[in-house]
Formats: sequence, structure tokens, C-alpha cells
Amino acid sequence: MTSRRTLLARRTLLQGTLFGSAAALLPTAASASGGGPFLRLPAPAGPYPVGMQTVHLADPARTDPWVGGVRELMLTVLYPARSVRGFSRAPQLTLDEAGVFAEYAPRVHPGLPEPGVVDWGAVLTHGYVGAPPLPGRRPVLVYSPGGGDSRTLGTSLAEDLASHGRVVVLVDHPGDASQVELPTGMRTTVLTGPPDPVTFRTMADTRIADLRLVLDRLSGLPLAPVMDSARIGLYGHSAGGTAAVYAACGDRRIGAVVNLEGYLDLYPAPVGYDRPLLLFRTERFEGAARIESSWASLPGRRALLADANHWAFTDYGSLVPRLQSAGLVTATARATLVGTGNPVVTLAEVRRRVGAFFARHLW
Repeated sequence: MTSRRTLLARRTLLQGTLFGSAAALLPTAASASGGGPFLRLPAPAGPYPVGMQTVHLADPARTDPWVGGVRELMLTVLYPARSVRGFSRAPQLTLDEAGVFAEYAPRVHPGLPEPGVVDWGAVLTHGYVGAPPLPGRRPVLVYSPGGGDSRTLGTSLAEDLASHGRVVVLVDHPGDASQVELPTGMRTTVLTGPPDPVTFRTMADTRIADLRLVLDRLSGLPLAPVMDSARIGLYGHSAGGTAAVYAACGDRRIGAVVNLEGYLDLYPAPVGYDRPLLLFRTERFEGAARIESSWASLPGRRALLADANHWAFTDYGSLVPRLQSAGLVTATARATLVGTGNPVVTLAEVRRRVGAFFARHLW
């Protein structure tokens, strides 16, 4: 039996190992443009450096439900790189996206800093743009973000998954995402508050179709040679988790699904759901009772993220506590968004649970 002293030593080692990633988030210097504190995302923990490419998709067969015209998507593809020497790290947001994000973030998530306080365009990822992929065919994980959020807020978890040898595709859903920069221009969210049932149904239907479009187009993506189409997983946060579970219904291409606190009562409960499923929720989410009720009929594995709230599954889980330390987010806002737990421990637990689940079920 493992002793208490050994368990405490392991936890101390974990926190010490991750401290450098957490310390890098501290707003210790002014940004280059003088627009506020300088923030960093936590580094991935896997053995491989991470490459990154951006992809635009269009579906002439579908009409965009929010603005009409052809349905368009933006993807970020992350993957283990052979080398990153000579390649540049990508910003989390382009300068144009950062300006729009600064405007919309406190509207979508009250309590975040007002425009002009944080230079969101200075936040760098750990993905190197255009770096050559490591040879070999690898599992593919497709991510759908929460309602009102853009794909970029799933960067930290995606980078960690890629650094452990997966190809990860982050999907933006124009119309409900706070902002998406398309080749045709910037799209901003139609949401002005929590969606009503009709709007939420439109969101979910659209996201399910978007995810299936991405799966249909995997073979045509620039990184297709390193993608193993026999090993595909879906994961999503909130509305993205809802979409991931229902997109997998009847689609035998999908081998495993992770639902990060998405409601499953929008449609009839899936009957005979036979895909490996991780149902992962936070301890402090105000919708916990509804979440549990909507998950009751599903046979998936359950996990609980202690001392955490709904957006702890996103990059906010690391960034919001640092903004609070800088006096830019209140303790109440932090608790409402991401909870009160140690962000280093929370991040490690999310990475461990999601990574281990896909490792087990996608070989």
C-alpha cells in the first residue's frame, strides 16, 4: 500500500515539475505594444515539439444558419513535429482576432477584463507554424469548443495532446464563436447571453454537421499523410461536448468521445451508445444537477474535477487565476469562471484524464 508520505511526495514533485509552466503565465512584464500584462500559456508536457497549421473549409452543400451563404469553418491542426528549428511560435490570436476578442470576452464571460486592459494579441502558443510533422500515422482528435468560445481557447490541452503523439484538430463554429477570422472577413458571435432553447438547438445541429464535415475532409487536409483515419476521437467542452457525443451516434469512424461538461438532454438520449465515453464535469458548476440528470442513461466513465468550475477545461483555467493575481479579475469572477482550485493541479488533472482515456481507447 502506498504511504501517505509517498503520496505527498508525488504531489509535491508534480507541482514542482509544473511550476515553471505556471510561473510563465504570471503577468510580469508589459507587452510589446504597451497594452497590458504579458501572459503565456502553459507549456505542453509531452516529449515532442508541436507544429501548427491553419485550415479553411467550405461546404457548398450547406447554408450557414446564422448569416446565409456557404457554410465556412476555420481549423487549427496541431501535431508532433520533427523539428521546430527556424520556425516561429504562433500567437493564440491574430491581431485582428485579439481586438475583437478583447471586446467580446467580457460580454460572453462577465468578469473578464474590459477592452484595453490585456494585450490578448501578445499571448503566444507553443505551436510552431508550418513545422514539418514527425513521420508516422497518428490518432486524430477533433475538438469542438464551448458556446460563445473560439477554438483558440482549447489550445493548452490540444498542445499537450499533440506533444504526446496525436494530431489534434481544433474546430471553430462561426456564428456562435466570439470571433472567427475567415478568408472572407471577421465573423462575430450572434449570442448576447445564454442561448434560448431554439438558438441552442440551432447551435448543436450546426456543430454536429460541422464535425461531420471535418471528418469527411480529413483525407484532403495537408497533414492527411500523418493522420490515422482508423483511430479518431472527438472531444468537446460544454456545447462542444454535446455536439461530440451526438456526432458520434451512428458514425463508426469515431472510436472514442470525451464530453467536458456538455448537457445531453437536447435530443432523445442515445440508445445503445457503444462508443467509449468519458463524461468529465467540474465540482462547482451551477448546472451540475442538470448535467448528472442528462448523463444518467449513458454508460460512460465518469470523472470529477475538484474545486473547479465550468471554464477550467479551457485556457481560462490557467489564465484567469493569473489575471486575478494581477488584480484584473475579482475572486468572485474567478470562482464563477474556473473555480478556486490550484490551477497547476487542475491543468495536470485535465491533461492526465483526457490523455489517458484516448491512449487507452485509440491504442
